[in-house]
Amino acid sequence: MDNNRDILLVEDNPDDIELTLRALKKSKIANEVTVAKDGVEALDYLFGTGTYAGRDISRMPTVILLDLKLPRISGLEVLKRLRAAKRTKLLPVVVLTSSKEEEDMVSSYRLGANSYIHKPVDFTKFVEAVRELELYWLVLNEPPPPAGKK
Repeated sequence: MDNNRDILLVEDNPDDIELTLRALKKSKIANEVTVAKDGVEALDYLFGTGTYAGRDISRMPTVILLDLKLPRISGLEVLKRLRAAKRTKLLPVVVLTSSKEEEDMVSSYRLGANSYIHKPVDFTKFVEAVRELELYWLVLNEPPPPAGKK
């Protein structure tokens, strides 16, 4: 059994990337974090294409933290493409966004998001949200087997 507990953080804002990485560190989350700075990079990573051609795609993240407002390909389009592909359709996706638009939340769930979290502005609250994310998605949750395995 693969005990991989990696995180894919899909976020374009350098301040939010740093904030998330600091919150993970402060929460003593030692899991490997890969950062994709836009939707194209996220899809390349997950499907082993583009700059990630040749990456071992049998090693998938345990959870994807996905921002919605991304350059090149939006977070909603990333989510749509993930759910359309057999290899990635069951990957847990947590939308972690500053968007307060109800339509973004509804669209995220309609496209198959597992969770929708509005980023707290206060760092202490953000650290607590990240700690709870880690506890649930990386410790308690049982991820689906890799595509093609039963």
